[in-house]
Amino acid sequence: MRGFCCVVLWIFPIFSSTIAPTKREFCYMVPANCQTEQNVPLCIEEKMKNCEKEKGRVFLPKYFSTRISSEETVDTERGYKIHISGEALQRSRNGQGDPNLFVSLLNETFFRVNSSLNTKTQKGNDSSKPDTILHGQTVLGVWLGKNEVQNLSQPVQIRFIDTKQSQNGTCVYWHLQDNGKGNWRTDGCNTTIDNGDFVCSCNHLSFFAVLINPEIPSASHIDALNYISYVGSAISIAFTALMIAIFLCQRRKQCEHSVIIHVQLSGSLLLLHISFLCSVWFSGHTDLSVCQALGLLLHWCLLATFTWTAIEGFHIYLLVVRVFNIYIKRYMLKLSLVGWGVPTITVIICGVTKVYGRYTFYMGEENSTITPLCWISTQIVSYITVNGYLGLVMLFNMVILGVVLVKMHKVRSQTLQIKDHRRRAWKEWVSLLGLSCVLGVPWVLAFSTYGPLSLPALYVFTILNSLQGLLIFLWFLTLTCQTRKVDYSSSKGTIQVSFNSNDEIVTTR
Repeated sequence: MRGFCCVVLWIFPIFSSTIAPTKREFCYMVPANCQTEQNVPLCIEEKMKNCEKEKGRVFLPKYFSTRISSEETVDTERGYKIHISGEALQRSRNGQGDPNLFVSLLNETFFRVNSSLNTKTQKGNDSSKPDTILHGQTVLGVWLGKNEVQNLSQPVQIRFIDTKQSQNGTCVYWHLQDNGKGNWRTDGCNTTIDNGDFVCSCNHLSFFAVLINPEIPSASHIDALNYISYVGSAISIAFTALMIAIFLCQRRKQCEHSVIIHVQLSGSLLLLHISFLCSVWFSGHTDLSVCQALGLLLHWCLLATFTWTAIEGFHIYLLVVRVFNIYIKRYMLKLSLVGWGVPTITVIICGVTKVYGRYTFYMGEENSTITPLCWISTQIVSYITVNGYLGLVMLFNMVILGVVLVKMHKVRSQTLQIKDHRRRAWKEWVSLLGLSCVLGVPWVLAFSTYGPLSLPALYVFTILNSLQGLLIFLWFLTLTCQTRKVDYSSSKGTIQVSFNSNDEIVTTR
């Protein structure tokens, strides 16, 4: 009997632990506990329906909860206001009393797997798609009670307060698929803007966010910009190739450094436009490695163009500012190592980290128009290696251009008594426009494609840069048509800039 009692006392704790109800976790702990799961949104969605309401109020910067007893607008005091309709409240009750409203602010990094606005357009490996741009880099999770709230005739309104950073956004929600993955969708949600606030009217509750589309506002504009880019690139390819051919035909045994630098810049532009068209045409190739290779090539050509543009500025600095004592041993070899070596090292590092893939622009609320491109699929890499690098190059070249303007102004003030000063002034301004093209001034417009004038700036940027090869060719043609004789007596105190020689000289009285 004593042995039987011992067995009972030994078994009973184990048996009681298996039949005892499992203590549910508090709702405010769910997001943090789910961060260790492979699919964070799915984990949060399931656990928030069965979590335990904490006793009293919990004050957390990314969590809010309150009990809803009637139709009302709730201010979460965290940058969001939520209007719960009477229909949504009735469905969430389901005979269980007044429901609790739970709101959680989640990091956007949990919602980057297969994220796209149109599942019908997904092709190939989804991991190559770019990260979406969400307002505040935050996703808003909203739950009302324990029941599903969907297909509402009276929608729930979610107001994203103070979104003046962009007037071009779309309300989206995270759609969980049967395979456990998810994507951003817009069906069931309407977007309106009220006094700088995005108001999302949705017929269900889920994870919500505002997708910011700062690049192009509508499908009609993206079609027009595509057409301009393709035609302009084709024209630049033709004239850049013609320019290189003319350079090679005029090449002497002792070729000037300026000629070689111009050839290198023209060659990088030629490769850039060819790689751009190829990256667009072959972006839909079923083999993702093809698109990755084209993305690497396009990145390399773009960086090479930026680098040789900076080298043009450096060479002009030597010729215009440091007129004397500018001999550098193996000058062109060193410039070539920099001009082609820096882009090569950069793309090798980026290629090892596998940042290249398909890049797609989604336009319009339904995103019916897309522009696929083989490019960098990681946003931070694009910002550093393209935007940051271009900013440094343009800053340097704009300083050089400013120095040239100052010198032109000084020598112009000394030639006012010359009879043909108007003719010389015209030539100087033509040279200045040519220098602007060579120094890549049109690239500066890339930093003005945001804000109220973003669309006009985007058109000007697309036109000028797609036709950059033609513009440089026209300037070269204008200069080569002029006489090669230089009258040093009459040109004393002037700046002469020649595209295909080392005649950039500065003489003063």
